[in-house]
Amino acid sequence: MVAIGVSPAIGIGQRALLVLTPHGNVLWDCTPILDEKTRSRILALGGIKAICLSHPHFYTGMVEWSEALGGVPILLPEADLAHVTRPSEHIQPWRGDHREVLPGIILHRLGGHFEGSSVLEWQAGADGNGALLVGDTMQVVPAKGWVSFMYSFPNLIPLPAREVRRIASRVADIRFDRIYGAWSDKFIASKAKDGVARSAERYIRLLES
Repeated sequence: MVAIGVSPAIGIGQRALLVLTPHGNVLWDCTPILDEKTRSRILALGGIKAICLSHPHFYTGMVEWSEALGGVPILLPEADLAHVTRPSEHIQPWRGDHREVLPGIILHRLGGHFEGSSVLEWQAGADGNGALLVGDTMQVVPAKGWVSFMYSFPNLIPLPAREVRRIASRVADIRFDRIYGAWSDKFIASKAKDGVARSAERYIRLLES
C-alpha cells in the first residue's frame, strides 16, 4: 500500500491510500489535488481500477483524479449522491451494504457519520490478517488501540447508542487485524478488531448510563 499526501497540508490534510493487488489497484479517498509527479508514479505502479471514498468530505478532487488517470470508475454509495457537487459520467453508484471492488477488496457501507459512510476491507492487508481502511467513518483516537464514532467530528456531536451498536455489529462480521485512518498518525497496527468492539462497548455504556 502507498500513502499519498499533500505538503503543506490543504484543508484538513487527509491522505489517500493506494492499495496494490494482483488484480489491479484501488485508490481509497482522495487528496484535494493531483500533480503530474504523483500521476506518473501511480501510472508506473499500474494505474487504478477504481476510486472508492469513505464519505463526502473527501469527494473534493475525485473527478479530477478519475479524468487524469484515464476515466477511472468512482464508486459512490447511492445514499450520499446528493453530496456530489460535480457530476461525472465516471461516477458509478452502488446500493446495499457491500460492494466487491476487486477480489479481496470489499466496500462496506456502515453509515453513522454520513448515511453512506463506508470502510474498505483489504483481505490481504496486515500480512494476510486483514486490514480496514476507515477514513473517519470510525476515527482512530490518541489512546492507543481505540476508536470513536461521531455524527460530526468538528462540532463534537455524538452518534446515538443505537447507531454505534449497529455499526459495531456490522464490523464484527469483517475479518481484520489492522486499521488505517485518514491521517498518517491514525492507525492501529494490530488487534484492531478487538479495539473497535471495546471502543463501541465503552461508547454505548457511557451514553446510556
